Amino acid sequence: MSSPTGNPVLDGPKKLAAAFPNKELSLASLSVHADDYINNHQAVAPPMHVSTTFRYAENPDNLKPWDNMNPNAPYDSHIYSRDSAPNSTRLEAILTSLLGAPVLTYASGLSAFHAMIVFLNPKRVAIGGGYHGCHGILKLMKKLNGLEQLELESDADLAKLQPGDVIHVETPLNPTGEARDLAYYRRKADELGCYLTVDATFAPPPLQDPFQFGVDMVMHSGTKYFGGHSDLLCGVLAFRPDKAQEWLPELREERLHLGAVLGSLEGWLGVRSLRTFELRIKRQAESAQKLVDWLVEEMAKEGSLVSEFVTRIQHASQQPEAKQENSWLRKQMPGGFGPVFSMYLKSEEQAKRLPSKLHLFHHATSLGGVESLIEWRAMSDLGIDRRLLRVSVGVESWDDLRDDLVQGLEALKKDPKAQ
Repeated sequence: MSSPTGNPVLDGPKKLAAAFPNKELSLASLSVHADDYINNHQAVAPPMHVSTTFRYAENPDNLKPWDNMNPNAPYDSHIYSRDSAPNSTRLEAILTSLLGAPVLTYASGLSAFHAMIVFLNPKRVAIGGGYHGCHGILKLMKKLNGLEQLELESDADLAKLQPGDVIHVETPLNPTGEARDLAYYRRKADELGCYLTVDATFAPPPLQDPFQFGVDMVMHSGTKYFGGHSDLLCGVLAFRPDKAQEWLPELREERLHLGAVLGSLEGWLGVRSLRTFELRIKRQAESAQKLVDWLVEEMAKEGSLVSEFVTRIQHASQQPEAKQENSWLRKQMPGGFGPVFSMYLKSEEQAKRLPSKLHLFHHATSLGGVESLIEWRAMSDLGIDRRLLRVSVGVESWDDLRDDLVQGLEALKKDPKAQ
């Protein structure tokens, strides 16, 4: 959109950065102020707009096809909400600043993944484990156009990739919270002439920045940490800044026809959520790390309550590279190893019964909210090890969460059906 003064540094997205020429503002400050340039009302809290359509200019001389710029709100001008709308536009402005790359929002994480595959249009996609929903999208694409799905961690499968195909890496991985080496896959993509795409849902900034490793596209299920309150569905697609002029118009037009746009309520909720984004992510990651460290320490103690039930903890911090100062993992995740981890109990029955004995963890699917969740993962992922519990740490005090796990394991010990 054109600038009303002809200089977007003075009145547009670059205005805030121009006011601080000698420093880079923090994520916390950007979360609160990156969308200030859109404001055209005295209200401090942005309003929610529910309109699906927007009036054209009253003067016929000002009518231009598919251009409805309001001179009083040049960065908040719209035609029809399947193309753009006030709340989602504001959300995209903040996310663009946080991710350091152009962003489009979608109706869900899966709709963002679908839009990415439609846009890149590969004949083959190499994908590893992780979220089963993405695998479901690829199965649908196979039905439509014969798309071939290859195994990411198979050298033989990677060798089948051709220029224009996609290497898709989820890191950290769902449900284990373990990381994958993006620099390695960038080298493979370069060798093969492929696009490298990343699902970074489990570790948004400040935990990692995939674009530092040459990624072409990054997707997030914004439902999780960007939303952060378990009350909205959202998908986010960001792409290399050097491709913005080429890719953004086409992606936006394809979104218009796919119809996978974010709703007005969800856009408003997303803006509200991002105001506290960095505060939440840092606390959640730090608390998860303390819980993981405690669980691992207790597992090593013979006869401890934890060692009676828990056989394994999976988390990026437990990978060997996490302890190596200059490892790829330490470079890739400098802000922490993520708020999600998995724990394996000795039996399926124990894993099934522990969640109902906890008071500060809700037994539910999804992750990223302010409330801690624990899920007997077999409830929503039929192919998973049935002894696995996925833990999403919220913003509660970590020692309260620890104590809740202790009392839950004590109750499990008394449950005759768990023996």
